Amino acid sequence: MSFRVTVLGAGSIGCYVGGRLAAAGAEVTFVGRPRVVEELRTFGLRLTDLDGNDARVEPDAFRAVTEPAGDADLVLITVKSAATATAAAELAGLLRPGTVVISLQNGIGNDAVIRELLPTCVVLAGMVMFNVVHHGQGRFHRGTAGTVDVADDPVLNRFGAVFAKSGLGFERYADLLPIQWAKLLLNLNNPINALSGRPLREELGTRDYRRCLALAQREALDVMAAARIRPARLTPLPPEMMARLLTVPDGVFRRVAGKVLAVDPVARSSMADDLAAGRRTEIPWLCGEIVSLGAMVGIPTPVNQKLIELVSAAENGDRRTWSGPELLEQLTDAARDGAANKG
Repeated sequence: MSFRVTVLGAGSIGCYVGGRLAAAGAEVTFVGRPRVVEELRTFGLRLTDLDGNDARVEPDAFRAVTEPAGDADLVLITVKSAATATAAAELAGLLRPGTVVISLQNGIGNDAVIRELLPTCVVLAGMVMFNVVHHGQGRFHRGTAGTVDVADDPVLNRFGAVFAKSGLGFERYADLLPIQWAKLLLNLNNPINALSGRPLREELGTRDYRRCLALAQREALDVMAAARIRPARLTPLPPEMMARLLTVPDGVFRRVAGKVLAVDPVARSSMADDLAAGRRTEIPWLCGEIVSLGAMVGIPTPVNQKLIELVSAAENGDRRTWSGPELLEQLTDAARDGAANKG
């Protein structure tokens, strides 16, 4: 049975997920900036991935508009976290009571913001666990493995068949929070990748950058433990062991955790894309989430705070790229200074 989907935030993730649903038979409307709308209307969609799949969705198989309407059965919100409240406010008064709205965004708590503004809708948290690269002319490429994870609810039964046909890997969880916190741990690599100026596979294959990530993750894990938050296991090893494994020499890491490096050669983090495009990043909803939680439980978070400062500088025009040793020195010094001040 077909249904109507509105994708609010036609960026890389929104276009890929919505495109796969359109290819599976859903009636999809993309809501995005005029530039993206024009691109989709002109070229349609070409959806590729690191497994070699290549699918086309012609322009007449979907709608692309700049303003949302109220004729949706399912709304996927894929805007950046900073735009969550604005996006939800655009939908207020348009959607029928009972419309299903899923937040497919990074960070923690976007669904609560949406629920407050859309009280008559069924609002669910969700996560997209893979990376998508926009190559232009309607081509969106999935560069890593992963699924679309959503907080379980009976209302999802209606959409299950089309999601299954789409091949997106639609996973339902009774409690999504452990998945969200685990994804946040992984996303702490986003600022490191953005500051490195390198593709993800190259950056993650370089020990000093991984040591930067290990510092950020260990700090985050300490804060989560104090807050009694237990992140799910999304990697070959539990999060605590994975943070230690990140620091081993490159050859050992490739042998033990090769799946982590199973990334398309051109894939970069969404934060790297935002900096390249001159857009504000989601750093307040990634490292900022750790800093805020640390303040709540009384644990300093100087490494994540330093990453916020460096990314903020990049947002404001600092276009330098940091080598692994340079960035590691910045974060190590921050950690040392934080420990000294605590003492």
